[in-house]
Amino acid sequence: MNREFTCKTPDDTFALGEAVGRDLRVGDVVLLYGGLGAGKTLLTKGVMNALDFDIDEVTSPSFSLVNLYNTPAFDVYHIDLWRLDAAHRPADAVGLDDILEHPNAVTLIEWADRLGETALPAPTIVVRIAGDGDDPRTITIEDRSRGENLT
Repeated sequence: MNREFTCKTPDDTFALGEAVGRDLRVGDVVLLYGGLGAGKTLLTKGVMNALDFDIDEVTSPSFSLVNLYNTPAFDVYHIDLWRLDAAHRPADAVGLDDILEHPNAVTLIEWADRLGETALPAPTIVVRIAGDGDDPRTITIEDRSRGENLT
């Protein structure tokens, strides 16, 4: 079962990210799907705001591939797979296995479609964003780990 939201403004997308952030638990993996400009990083900024992290420090890790944010609750690994080809095992390129073993962390993965069939042992939350912000965004959130939907 999916939960669908319509975000008419960037502020709505940010607020939805805050709602997701308030529900996160250690070990969660958030898979973010959506095209260029869909709002994946904006939603991530909302998540980080809910975790009492300075959102001015949150940037898309398109070139660094992984950003680590230390929050009062837990560490957050923010991964961007946009530049990586699915055929070349992006999970290995970013050290995903090691990241998922971190005992006090949450992982957010932009361009999750690049993971292909990579197995994810941690609890998984799937966020699909349709639209680019010029028109309302439709955001679907599914929590595949707890048998419930976030927010």
